Amino acid sequence: MTEPMLSVERAQERVLEAFRPLESERVAPLEALGRVLAEDVHAGEDIPPHDNSSMDGYAVRSADTAGAGHQAPVRLRVVDELPAGYVTGTEVAPGTAVRIMTGAPLPPGADAVVRVEDTRAEGEWVEIFVAAPVGQYVRPAGEDVRQGELVLPKGTLVRPQEVGMLATLGRKEVPVTRRPRVAILATGDELVEIDAPLAPGKIRDANSYSNAAQVVQCGGEPILLGIARDRVDELTDRIRAGLTGVDLFLTSGGVSVGDFDLVKQVLASEGRIHFWRVCMKPGKPLAFGWIGPSAGSGQRPSTGSGRVPLLGLPGNPVSVMVSFEMFARPAMLKMLGMTRWQRPTVEATLMDEVRHKDERRHYLRVRLEERSGGYRAYLTGGQGSGILSSMVKANGLAIIPEDWDHVPAGARVRALVLDARW
Repeated sequence: MTEPMLSVERAQERVLEAFRPLESERVAPLEALGRVLAEDVHAGEDIPPHDNSSMDGYAVRSADTAGAGHQAPVRLRVVDELPAGYVTGTEVAPGTAVRIMTGAPLPPGADAVVRVEDTRAEGEWVEIFVAAPVGQYVRPAGEDVRQGELVLPKGTLVRPQEVGMLATLGRKEVPVTRRPRVAILATGDELVEIDAPLAPGKIRDANSYSNAAQVVQCGGEPILLGIARDRVDELTDRIRAGLTGVDLFLTSGGVSVGDFDLVKQVLASEGRIHFWRVCMKPGKPLAFGWIGPSAGSGQRPSTGSGRVPLLGLPGNPVSVMVSFEMFARPAMLKMLGMTRWQRPTVEATLMDEVRHKDERRHYLRVRLEERSGGYRAYLTGGQGSGILSSMVKANGLAIIPEDWDHVPAGARVRALVLDARW
């Protein structure tokens, strides 16, 4: 009896149950970009650390400027000049002012700044044409963050702005979840390396490279194991050699009904692998489980056990990439410590008709274009699982529900946005 197909959501749940966030490591702020903080980050001091000027102008006592106007300017004696990066011991006494630059600490006695556009310098004097209320153009100490404040909580995704804040806080190193290391193995006698001439019946190995690029895009480290031929000894050796120090093992090819049974046989003999049929197109066949020493015990392996979760992806290049999107990408983001791993989606009008559709959920390669009335989705060509050029032209995947048997042009659909990183 044929097993019922798993829904995409149920297959994702089963895969994600096997993964946990990885341990942390300390890295420089720039190396933390795109990664997740493993600890809370608090401010060790006020930022900014002192009251400072937000304008080029004159630091004054507010009371000295009362009633100032263009018809009746206030004249103050300039007793010092203060550029950014320096301090002064000169006090702003009644009737005086200090020439100040943007970012310079407010001198003692001053409680406001008059911008230079509202003044006129005359030797050692300055005429003030506006009244300056207390605090005008003054950035108070701690305006950005206060000493002891939780600035970046654990679980924060580090973007360029977080890198800047870490630098502001003086954090030379920061704890982040380490990058997942992903072994990638292509299988099949038909495959040759990318620089090899194409003999009859051969194709170049695109899957290893597209998967490796997807791993990098997700924030992981790919480990390319090359191509394993359809021989028990070679496939077994490649799998065993690739287990050391990796967090996920990806294979492509050999998991479909009708594929050479040798791949399934070796995977099953080297671990505890389940072969599923997932209700999606492209990408129905999927293998998942554990591989390595004692992987057949049925227990979830502990860290350092030598057992590694394995995802066996289909063989056709589009199926491989879409299956990675649905299953490997969420697993990697979970290992990175993220709590959200779904691609953003938009609602779009599908501009092309799809006349026939089976009972699976279809992911159609589309070019999304934003117009004044919303998004439009255009098919990028033939939707066969071997047409990699349709992925090259696509920036989205239109999601066609299981219960639709066709899609008329003009139908409203949801679409995954592929060009968005997270």
